Amino acid sequence: MTKHALSVTRQADFAAWYQDVIAEADLAEESGVRGCMVIKPWGYGIWERIQTVMDAAIKDAGVQNAYFPLFIPLGFFEKEADHVDGFAKEMAVVTHHRLIADGRGKLVPDPEAKLEEPLIVRPTSETVIGSAMSRWVQSWRDLPLKVNQWANVVRWEMRTRMFLRTSEFLWQEGHTAHADKDDAMAETLRALEMYRAFAEDVLAMPVIAGEKPEHERFPGAVATYSIEAMMQDGKALQAGTSHYLGTGFAEAAGIRYQDREGGHSLCHTTSWGTSTRMIGGVIMTHGDDDGLRCPPRIAPHQIVIVPMLRDNEEDAAILDYCRALETELKALDAFREPVRVLLDAGANKASTKRWGWVKKGAPIILEIGPRDVAGGNVAVIRRDRLYKADGKLDTAFVVKGDFVAGAVAMLADIQTNLHAEAKARLDGNIRRDVTDLAAHFSGDDKFVGWVEVQWSRPTGAVLGGIVEQLKALKLTMRNTPLDATPTDGACFFTGEPAVERVLIGRTY
Repeated sequence: MTKHALSVTRQADFAAWYQDVIAEADLAEESGVRGCMVIKPWGYGIWERIQTVMDAAIKDAGVQNAYFPLFIPLGFFEKEADHVDGFAKEMAVVTHHRLIADGRGKLVPDPEAKLEEPLIVRPTSETVIGSAMSRWVQSWRDLPLKVNQWANVVRWEMRTRMFLRTSEFLWQEGHTAHADKDDAMAETLRALEMYRAFAEDVLAMPVIAGEKPEHERFPGAVATYSIEAMMQDGKALQAGTSHYLGTGFAEAAGIRYQDREGGHSLCHTTSWGTSTRMIGGVIMTHGDDDGLRCPPRIAPHQIVIVPMLRDNEEDAAILDYCRALETELKALDAFREPVRVLLDAGANKASTKRWGWVKKGAPIILEIGPRDVAGGNVAVIRRDRLYKADGKLDTAFVVKGDFVAGAVAMLADIQTNLHAEAKARLDGNIRRDVTDLAAHFSGDDKFVGWVEVQWSRPTGAVLGGIVEQLKALKLTMRNTPLDATPTDGACFFTGEPAVERVLIGRTY
């Protein structure tokens, strides 16, 4: 029977398993402030990889990076009523600019240092970027205007969970202004496709791209689109969103341009973003009962070399062999980048280091001992295939030259294998024949997946009643898939002719 590295399995307690992976993989820890986390080097290294690859895709689309203030005047939000209503309960507000001693050993806000206008700690930047765009856009020649920022945001969450829902998190947010709706919609869908491709190709995390129902739209948006990923417990994770904002934000911020005929028109704007939540998605998509399995494209170290040192005269030869192997591997290119290799020559026992890298999810772990040096071999562990059928660790002994020659192909195979495994799980856990949601989601299978039903897109009181019905079952509508098959019947909820299909499930 396989002995796993973690103290709890996914099947026994998925929520506890998730927290255990974060701790054992050394991804993050509590900070002392509720809902805020310290992202440790391995976790931040994954975020840096996400930044590096996505930033290139953002720039390839003609978007330029900029930076905007952390503090936003309350008045900026008050110009856009729907927007402020959507974030009002999550805002952190700065009201004073100085502390004084209270005479009892405590510090308190100085009553004389109250701000004339409260400042909001950035929950999102539509309003402050809209203000800048109103200055930057004057003519049709200035359009389209496309900016992005990598930043932190604060949303004062009541229920927090590392990476998935934190009071402070890291993200990128793109904001664009366009001359007309068609151009803005093209940008909205371009960003959505960028996120879909990134999730599938880089994170090896299969997703479904689609439009959010009316009641799930971003505050103030005309249309919101998302990518939805299925976690191993069957719940949905919204991993990225793209919004067509119409002219509402432009009107509030005064983003107008002079057209070719000399008239003045409001810009059509968009926004789109994704965050460190993606790391939570990677954990729950690929992790196993031994820890994280990190897709090679985002692994800070793709190959880790662990020398088996014993404090004797053989150690020098082992280290020389490992350094030469490290040099050979670093000369290779995988996924159009140099292979990232680490030689772990730390003082811990080789077995301790090996299991440490297993928990972190390093894609390939190489163990090198005196016999390997003598035979010109390497002992190879693939993190995606950790055990043999008999439950023993699957270590392959390979000639060093053969491993080097096949290392790039092995990394590509691991990336493909992780995606294929997750894709089979996604495809196999969407039911399209369910007639009773309550019965389906209250069954014995706690990892029940999603349901796809036909939908007439009702609004108003009818939609409100459906939302309440789903809320009672702890269910939500995820999105209406862009690639769904055409409708051929009645709406699951209203009996009216269906116009699209919608995914329903439990969510994070």
